[in-house]
Amino acid sequence: MGISDRKQREKAEREKRIIAAARMLAERDGWGSVTVRRLAQEIEYSQPVLYTHFVNRDAIVGAVALEGFGELGPILRASVRQDANPTDAILDVATAYLQFAFERPALYEAMFVLPSGLRFAKSDTPQVLRDTFGAMMAVVVPFCANAEIATESFWAALHGLAELERHGRIRATHRDERVRHVVAMFG
Repeated sequence: MGISDRKQREKAEREKRIIAAARMLAERDGWGSVTVRRLAQEIEYSQPVLYTHFVNRDAIVGAVALEGFGELGPILRASVRQDANPTDAILDVATAYLQFAFERPALYEAMFVLPSGLRFAKSDTPQVLRDTFGAMMAVVVPFCANAEIATESFWAALHGLAELERHGRIRATHRDERVRHVVAMFG
C-alpha cells in the first residue's frame, strides 16, 4: 500500500469518526450541542482538520442524513410483508417510517428538518435519497397514475404526523388511527 492510499484510508476513517461523533452528540444532547469545536474535542483533532473534511456544520448534518437515508430505505423495503396486498404494503411502510422517526429522533431531524445541503428531486440528488424515495413510491404506485406526486404527498403526510407528534402537538395514543386515515386516502 502506497502513501497516498494510506492517507486516503486515514482521511476516510477520520470522516467516519466525525460523522459517528456528530450522531452520538446529537442523540445524547441534541443537535444544538453539535458544533465543529465540540466535534474536534470529541475526536481529538483540531478544528482545521474537521474543515478539511466538511466545509461547515450543515455539511456534517448532510453526511449524517445520508447515513440515515442509507438506513431508512432498506427498513421501508423490509417492512412490507411478503404476502401484503397493496393497502397492507402502504400501511407497513407508513408504520415503519413513523417508527424510524420516533426511534431515531436525532437522525430523523438531520434527514428531514435541519439544513443539510442535500438536494431532493434534482439531477444531482444522491442515489441513496432516490432509493429511499423509491421505497416509498413502490407502495404508492398501485394507487395512482402520478406516483411521484402521490409519493411526495404520502411522505409529507407522514412527516407532518411525525413532527406534530414528536413535538407534542398531537396525541401519540392515536398514531395507528391517523396512519389508517392516511392510507385510506389511497384506497
